[in-house]
Amino acid sequence: MAEKIRIVLADDHALVLEGLRSLLAAVSDMHVVATATDGERLLDAVRRFSPDVALADIQMPYLDGLACLDKIRRMNPETRVLFLTAYSDGHTLQSVLMAGADGLLLKTDPPEQVIQAIRQVMAGQLVFPAAARRWLHLPQSEPAIELSEREWEVLALLAEGLPNSQIAHRLHISSNTVKFHLQNIYQRLSVTNRTEASRWYLEQKSI
Repeated sequence: MAEKIRIVLADDHALVLEGLRSLLAAVSDMHVVATATDGERLLDAVRRFSPDVALADIQMPYLDGLACLDKIRRMNPETRVLFLTAYSDGHTLQSVLMAGADGLLLKTDPPEQVIQAIRQVMAGQLVFPAAARRWLHLPQSEPAIELSEREWEVLALLAEGLPNSQIAHRLHISSNTVKFHLQNIYQRLSVTNRTEASRWYLEQKSI
């Protein structure tokens, strides 16, 4: 049996926190190991439990989510950090993206989207709401790194969170060809995985 995804939840609203805990308690492959009501308690929980995923509100007392993110990255780089927010404005979305979070969910999203997002970040995908997709389609600025047109297409679909099989289907190429392009992309970007490559692409599009 596969190990359960170990999760720490953080939100200063008790109703939201309990709702998330109840939601995830019913999911067979997930286990909430701790909850926190502020940034300092979130960091303490990450330090104590080394969770696979930290699901946290952006706005919390003592330390906000973005301040916690930097400390979590230094403390336990393997922990994926997924943020919740009630705000869908461009500034919030871009701040979270630029800070290097693994994803962002809106509190207005349906509950099943939380479960899906946790599984996606565990699979190395970036998770952002549709409002952030516009950055994927901005006119391309001149990058310092040269990629072929096909590599840009593969990278764009990768950043949308598509697995290799769907990228292959969309571009009418084989999965092996997708893997070949990804190897070249990783080498040219000096990255080692899908998350790093996706983040590089999204950063380029937000410039």
